[in-house]
Formats: sequence, structure tokens, C-alpha cells
Amino acid sequence: MTIAANLEAIRRCVDAAARRAGRDPQAVALMAVSKTHPAEAILEAVAAGQLLFGENRVQEFAAKHATVAASGAKFHLIGHLQSNKAARAAELFDAVDSVDSLKLAERLNEVAARAGRTLDILLEVNVGGEEAKSGLAPDAPELLELLRAQPRMANLKIKGLMTVPPVGEDPAEARPYFRRLRELRDHLRGQCGLALDELSMGMSHDFEVAVEEGSTCVRVGTAIFGARSYPAPLEETR
Repeated sequence: MTIAANLEAIRRCVDAAARRAGRDPQAVALMAVSKTHPAEAILEAVAAGQLLFGENRVQEFAAKHATVAASGAKFHLIGHLQSNKAARAAELFDAVDSVDSLKLAERLNEVAARAGRTLDILLEVNVGGEEAKSGLAPDAPELLELLRAQPRMANLKIKGLMTVPPVGEDPAEARPYFRRLRELRDHLRGQCGLALDELSMGMSHDFEVAVEEGSTCVRVGTAIFGARSYPAPLEETR
């Protein structure tokens, strides 16, 4: 299967899941996760009409950036970001979907201001409480503190929440975690006054369940680009 054919198949599945849930399929964005795949694969996806991509590592995407910069595509950082990489991330990416502390948000606001940019961000929530994963705990006081800090961070826009649930063999096992993130978002809206319209949840194996539970952006890599060949670990890997 070509990348174009894979994209078409995934979009059909996303649309069907949205309709099952009584949702508008146009309300669900498909993010192609291009981490570890070459710039040429990104351009092939762009040629097939895909314009939203996710990358995990600042250093890896920096090596691809010159090749894809003129493609018209948008690139989001979805992997864990260390504060010392924030300035470079603010230069390279259109959004950072993995903000997991007030300190990191403040740093991104600072470097975005310096670059004359306004950066969209999502707050990463560790709904499964897994020690090996990044993200704020759903009941962490810092989560609400971060949201209430939005008015003083003029160069950031907090658009919503992101999560990576525990992996199970059955995609349905992820449903409670997706539902919890949606319910948490609804609760936080009332506490902070922000719209928080975006819920980034769902990957190759469980994106249909995520759409049924309210995801506004599914992050699909393997089902589009094929199996990954991982490089040597870099500093900002999870």
C-alpha cells in the first residue's frame, strides 16, 4: 500500500467512527506522525493532501526542516520537550502538544516572544498514571495553575489537552482513559474559563475508539508510513 492509499483508508475509518458517535467528521483532524521517517515520506504524504504532521524529537525534525519547510504543511511537536530545547522548538514547530509543566510553558512563552511568534500548545495529561510516561496527573494542582496562567503568557495559546493512554491488546481498553480526558477537559473549562476545544488522543491501534469518545485530533504513524526503524536514542526521547 502507498502512503496515499493508507491516508485514504485512515480517513475513511475516522469518518465512519465520527458518524457512529453522531459527530461531524470534519471536526476530527488526522495528524500523520512522521517521527523516524525521512523527509521524502513527508513530502509524499503532502502530495496526497496531508498537511498536519507530528514529530517526537527536536533534533530529528531539525534535520528534515529545510526539505519540508516550503511544503505548506504544519508540524507539531508531540514528544517530551526539555526546557533547554524550547527555543529551538519554538523556531521549528507550529505548535507544541506535549507541555507538561508550568515551567516549560513559561519558557516557551519567553522564547516565542523573543522570536515574535505566538505558539499554540496542548497540555499533556498522564491519564493512566504511568511512571514511564510524561504528562501532568489529572488531579495535579499544577494543571489548573497552568491554565489560569494563560492571561499572563501572551505568546502562548492553550488550545486543549493531549494524552497517551496505557497500551492494551484490545483498542477498547483505551476507552475509559479517553473518556476521562474528555470529562477532565469539561471540568477544567468551568474552572479556568478557557475553551479548550482540542483533545488530541488516539493513535494507530485505537484512534477509532478515541474519535467515538470525542477526540479532535488522532495521531497516526505506523498505519500511514509503515513500521519504524528507530535511530540511536536522542536526548529528548520519552
